[in-house]
Amino acid sequence: MKNAFLALFLASAALAQDYGPPNGTLIIVGGGNLTGTGIMETFINRAGGASAKIVVVPTAGGNKDAKGDWIVYKEEEIIAPWRKLGATNVHMLHTHDPKEADTEEFARVLRDANAVWFNGGRQWNCVDSYMNTLTYREFHKVLERGGVIGGSSAGATIQGDYLVRGAIAGSEIMMTPEPEHEHGFKFLRNSAIDQHINTRNRWDDLTQVMKKYPDFLGIGLSEGTAIIVNKDKFEVMGKWKVAIHDNTHPRQPWEKPFFVLSAGDVYNMKTRAVDKYGIGAQTPVTVNAKRP
Repeated sequence: MKNAFLALFLASAALAQDYGPPNGTLIIVGGGNLTGTGIMETFINRAGGASAKIVVVPTAGGNKDAKGDWIVYKEEEIIAPWRKLGATNVHMLHTHDPKEADTEEFARVLRDANAVWFNGGRQWNCVDSYMNTLTYREFHKVLERGGVIGGSSAGATIQGDYLVRGAIAGSEIMMTPEPEHEHGFKFLRNSAIDQHINTRNRWDDLTQVMKKYPDFLGIGLSEGTAIIVNKDKFEVMGKWKVAIHDNTHPRQPWEKPFFVLSAGDVYNMKTRAVDKYGIGAQTPVTVNAKRP
C-alpha cells in the first residue's frame, strides 16, 4: 500500500510541473557568438559527453531560398562546429515536408538520441516542417527519457509556448496574424521566449504578448546568454542578462515592465521568484526578484 501511494505521489509530482519538462533539461540561448561562454560545452556535457548522440536541426535556417527553391543542407557543414567541440556522434535532421517528418524512417534517428539542438533562423520554418508529426512527438520523448533539448535564437523561441516573432512577413512583427504560427513546441510551457534583446533593443517587446497572455511568463534573452531549465527552475548562464516579464509582480507606473536576472541567478518559474538556494535545493527559500 505504501509503495502504491508513493508511486501515485511521484506521478502527481511529475504532472505538477507547470513550465519545464518533468524530465530532462532545456538549454535556451539568446543567440550571438557563444565562444567562451561554456554554453555549448554545457549542452554536450548534459547530453552525456563527447560520445552522446546529438541531433542537430537546421530547419529554422529556411525551407526555401530567395528563388523559392527547396534548400538542401549538407550534413558535414551542419555538424562541423560540433566536431570542433569534440562531439563524435552528431547527426543532422531536416525536412521541408511534414509528411516526411511523420514517417518512422525519418524520425528513427531520434529514438535513441541523447540530445537535440535547434539552430537559428526563423522559427516558423520549424513549425511548418514538424508540428504535430511523429518527429515532433519524438522531440518530446527525448526529454521524457531524461535527455537535453537546446537551441539558440530561433532555436530558443521554438522551445516556448506562444511563438514570438512567428510571422512570415518579418521578425519585427511580434505577434503573428497566422494562426498556424502562433505556437511553438511547448518544451517550456506557459511561456513566450524572445532573443537578441540586447543588440536589437528588444527589452520591452514582450509587453504586447503579455497583454494577450497575462498568465504566461515572458523570457527575453540577451546574446551569449542562456537559461538552463530543470523542471520549474532555471539558472542563468553566459555573458549578459535575462529579462523576465511577469504580470504577477506589482510595478510602479515609472518602472520597466520587466526585471533582470544575471549569470548565476536561479529563478523559480512556479513561484515567480529568485531562488536563494538554487536548483536541487531541498528546502527552497525565495527572495524578491531584482529590478533593473
